[in-house]
Amino acid sequence: MPTSALPILDISQLHGSPADRAALIAQIRHVARHVGFFYVTGHGVSEALAADVFRHSRRFFDLPPTEKLKIEMANSPHFRGYTPPGQEYTKGQPDWREEIDIGLELPPLDLLPGDPPWKRLQGPNQWPEAVPELKETLLHWQQEVIRVATDLLKAFALALGQPETVFESIYSGVSNQLLKTIRYPGRDQIPDDQGCGPHKDGGFVTLVRQDHIGGLQVQTDAGWIDVPPLPGSFVVNIGELLELATDGFLRANVHRVVAPPAGQDRQSLAFFLGARPDAVVPQLTLPPDLAAQTRGVERDPANPLFRDVGMNILKSRLRSHPDVARRHYGDLVALHA
Repeated sequence: MPTSALPILDISQLHGSPADRAALIAQIRHVARHVGFFYVTGHGVSEALAADVFRHSRRFFDLPPTEKLKIEMANSPHFRGYTPPGQEYTKGQPDWREEIDIGLELPPLDLLPGDPPWKRLQGPNQWPEAVPELKETLLHWQQEVIRVATDLLKAFALALGQPETVFESIYSGVSNQLLKTIRYPGRDQIPDDQGCGPHKDGGFVTLVRQDHIGGLQVQTDAGWIDVPPLPGSFVVNIGELLELATDGFLRANVHRVVAPPAGQDRQSLAFFLGARPDAVVPQLTLPPDLAAQTRGVERDPANPLFRDVGMNILKSRLRSHPDVARRHYGDLVALHA
């Protein structure tokens, strides 16, 4: 599959005529099954808002390290806040990027003895006092990408022969919505080119907004291919929740980010639509023609998948952020090593 052949889907067709809607559903079914990575246009997210998010994020990343570390993630048992380059890990290797992680703006839960440990994950975001505009713009962006990702999930459900609300019971309410604003330093500033190592995403779907610098790659049967920036679009990929729910008819995609060339850096915005931590991923009953094409869930002994959503989220966060794990989850680290 040549680099330029990644499909482009117009999500506005979901709200168009019956013919437009049917055409989009057919496209989604084919693309999700056979390619798995695609661009989405027609989403209705303001370009001015995107520019504001990138601009205010850049202002934060340009701050002195001491200022950025005031909201360091290691301060938060909820895995919220700033991560310096080399402090997040993929499969045990450091990712050379800096970022802010935010979730839904919620208070911490009152914990009782015997509560599942994933209940510790809920809590407030950390915001930089030096760039007060960042909070408003990122929370606005979060609302917009939740809307787009939810539309996509409805389209996936219809493409799988299900009611469009089939997943609503496990993502509505207080669900695991993760937003990252990210900066990748150039290769002259880091020891290798791993911006983010090869991995699958754990949620339903991921939306990525890229700036003008490339670096995102997806693994295919033909090897690694580039996913170049397409102005005004989101890049979409499938997460492990859809792989579990469809017994592998849909498969989460392995992808990575290579660091930008020397003398450049790269910004991106990544949003992961997840489910409620107290939910269990259902096993869908697919129509016979689709059920005949299931491949089963990929099994990786080093990365077991659980249908209990909270266990999957906690496992991922403990591995990705060992500094937070050591400081706030010392009782669990040995269980998830």
